[in-house]
Amino acid sequence: MDRRSFLVAGGSAALLPTVSPSLAGPEPRRGAPFRLNYAPHFGMFGNHAKSMEDQLQFAADEGFRAWEDNGMAGRETGVQEALAKKMEQCGITMGVFVAHGDFGKPTFASGDGGMRDKVLADIARAIEVGKRVRAKWCTVVPGTIDPRQDEGYQFSNVVDLLKRCCDALDAAKSELVMVLEPLNFRDHPNLWLTKVAQGFAVCRAVGHARCKILDDLYHQQVTEGNLIPNIDRAWDEIAYFQVGDNPGRCEPGTGEVNFRNVFRHVHGKGFRGVVGMEHGNAEGGKDGEQKLIARYRDADAW
Repeated sequence: MDRRSFLVAGGSAALLPTVSPSLAGPEPRRGAPFRLNYAPHFGMFGNHAKSMEDQLQFAADEGFRAWEDNGMAGRETGVQEALAKKMEQCGITMGVFVAHGDFGKPTFASGDGGMRDKVLADIARAIEVGKRVRAKWCTVVPGTIDPRQDEGYQFSNVVDLLKRCCDALDAAKSELVMVLEPLNFRDHPNLWLTKVAQGFAVCRAVGHARCKILDDLYHQQVTEGNLIPNIDRAWDEIAYFQVGDNPGRCEPGTGEVNFRNVFRHVHGKGFRGVVGMEHGNAEGGKDGEQKLIARYRDADAW
C-alpha cells in the first residue's frame, strides 16, 4: 500500500538524539526477550539478513517475539506457508496483515453494493491467509468519507458492513480479529476513520469481539495527541498497537513521544499482545539497524 512507503530511511539522521542509558539497571543481554511483543517487518533488518527467513531469525536472535507484514495477503501461498513455518520455529507470533484498505473510495461509508461485495471478498481472502500464517489480527482501513451523505448515514453504513464482515468470520470459524486503524488527516486526508474515539464508537455499535481498534500511536500523535488518556478510555476496544515517533515516523527515541512512559503504561494495564513497529529506520546500514534495536531496548526499560 502506498502509505507504507515510509520504509525508506529519512535524511535527518544528524539531528537525532542519542540513546540514553537505561534507568532500570544494566543493559539486557542480546537476545533477551523484550517486555512487550514488538513486531518488526521485512526490510527493517535487511542489512543484517537478506532472505525473509533470515530476517525472521535475526529478529528472534535479538529478542523480538512478533512480526508483522502488511503485504502478506499478496504473497504466494508457498511463501506464506514457509514464513509461517519459520515463525513457528523462531517462537515468533504473526501480527497484522492488511485485509482491506482503500485510500480513494468510500468503501464502507457509501453503502454501495459493489463496494460491499469487494470488501467481503477481501475478508474471505484474509480468512484463508490467516489460516496459513496463523494470524490472529488483520488490518481494515474503511476507506474515505462520502461527502454526499450525512455523517449519520455514513456511520450506519460502516457499522452495517462491519457486522457483515463479522458474520463472515464467524461462519468460517476463523480466529481473525479485524482491527480498524484510524489514520491521521495530514498524511491521509479525507479518510473516514481518523480518531480513537470514533473507532471506539464504531466498535461499540458493531458489538462483536471480531471488530476492535488498531491504535497506531504515530497517527494519533499527529491527529490528537493525548495518547495515554485515549488508551485508557478506549481500552476495552483496543486489540493491537502500532508505533512510530513523530516527526519523522521512525523508531521510538527519534521524536517527541515519551515511548518509555507509554510502553510502561500499556504493559501495566496487562497488554500482552503485539506492538507493530510500523515505521522506518532513522539511520541506514547495519549501524542504523543496531541503533534502532538499542532505542527499543531503551524504551522498553522501566
